[in-house]
Amino acid sequence: MRDEHIINLIANAPFASLSESDLAAIRAHTEHCADCLRAFQAAQISALLLKERVAEVFEPPPFFHTRVMANLREREANGSWINSWALGRMWRAAGALASTMVATVAALAVLTFVIPGSQVTTEPQQVSSLANNYSAEEILLNQSDQLDEPVSDAQVLNTLYDGDEEVVR
Repeated sequence: MRDEHIINLIANAPFASLSESDLAAIRAHTEHCADCLRAFQAAQISALLLKERVAEVFEPPPFFHTRVMANLREREANGSWINSWALGRMWRAAGALASTMVATVAALAVLTFVIPGSQVTTEPQQVSSLANNYSAEEILLNQSDQLDEPVSDAQVLNTLYDGDEEVVR
């Protein structure tokens, strides 16, 4: 048992539940191993401290019950029992967050529904520049109407990537 340390035996079971054979093995090992002796002594001291702490009896200070009950009666009389209501406590904790979220939704609704409807383009340049925006599909389809032939894939790719050949080279 000299090569095997008993720290696992002490750590795995409560000190009070160790059997006599376990205690005999621990004592035999601690005669030769200083580290295990310190661990065994620490376990003994810890068990004694816990046993003494559990044996202590704590009593509340005098008139504790009277003060608590008087405080509760005072809260009921003032109507502050509403403050201890669960929803009230939750609102105090999350009220700022909820208010911020409502304000954000209102601002987004204004930006989405009111502002785009109020923007009217009256200048002729802006109207003409908006009318000249064509997509690649519109240009290709308009060309195919003039040619009376179906557009091939090569024509589509040449139209789309015509300016990119110079960049690649």
